[in-house]
Amino acid sequence: MENILTIDSVCKNYGDFTALNNVSISVPKGSVFGLLGPNGAGKTSLIRIINQITLPDSGKVILDGEDLNPHHIKNIGYLPEERGLYKSMKVGEQAMYLAQLKGLSHSEAKKRLKYWFEKFEISDWWNKKIQELSKGMAQKVQFIVTVMHNPKLLIFDEPFSGFDPINANLIKDEILQLRDEGATIIFSTHRMESVEELCDHIALINKSNKILDGKLNDIKQQFKTNQFEVGLSCNNCESLLKEINAKFITKSIKSIAFNENIRLLVSLKNDETSNDLIQFLNNKAQITHFTEVIPSANDIFLKAVSNN
Repeated sequence: MENILTIDSVCKNYGDFTALNNVSISVPKGSVFGLLGPNGAGKTSLIRIINQITLPDSGKVILDGEDLNPHHIKNIGYLPEERGLYKSMKVGEQAMYLAQLKGLSHSEAKKRLKYWFEKFEISDWWNKKIQELSKGMAQKVQFIVTVMHNPKLLIFDEPFSGFDPINANLIKDEILQLRDEGATIIFSTHRMESVEELCDHIALINKSNKILDGKLNDIKQQFKTNQFEVGLSCNNCESLLKEINAKFITKSIKSIAFNENIRLLVSLKNDETSNDLIQFLNNKAQITHFTEVIPSANDIFLKAVSNN
């Protein structure tokens, strides 16, 4: 898959502090790419370099096949975690100003803003000052000014901060729509449920180093622990439990379905397969539920960071 962004061996130091240590990341075109890590890991430093707010001490950044240059700013949209709207300016006036900074003509800026304001049903905010808006209302305006120039690369840093669930879902849908229309999204968040919903690729930075990256599904396969959730319907359940516990490592699960007597989390040894488990259970009881436990993005985040 072709990459829109390549971070090649980037280092960044602030005095004696290393913010990024030889970090290399490739972001495929048309993906929603999760840039993850604990607070202070180096994510913001990397985002600032991509946006040319700061420069790397070494290494390079390639955007769509070219070394990153000032003219690329028109190809990037950046929604920072710390929002940057001028509170005393009117919404429409500020949106027009920011649109023209991104290279849009006055008429084109007005046309695109009209589209987005009508889409988000906020046309009556045009003459309001930012300070008159709630945090969530201001977030909508910030989102619009980030995407209105149709950049190739969009960087969203905690984009759902300040949104209620309804508006958070609205923004999620818009992010996916932008991806479907050809944009590439870099998505930085601590909300792992949003990573599950949106991201197809991720990179995890911890203590200034990249510690994993790749397709989210492939990484989940790497972090599997050979565990299976099993539901059983049986007659002599107490005796069966003793047999299962003697052969496998198990943990009881309290929530069970109406048609089963037992639900267990079964951990297999390296030389055991799911077929071994199924064959053993088939001879003892009726299997009502059988599924492999796949780690969540949150499980992977916690395990990778704790091991690093």
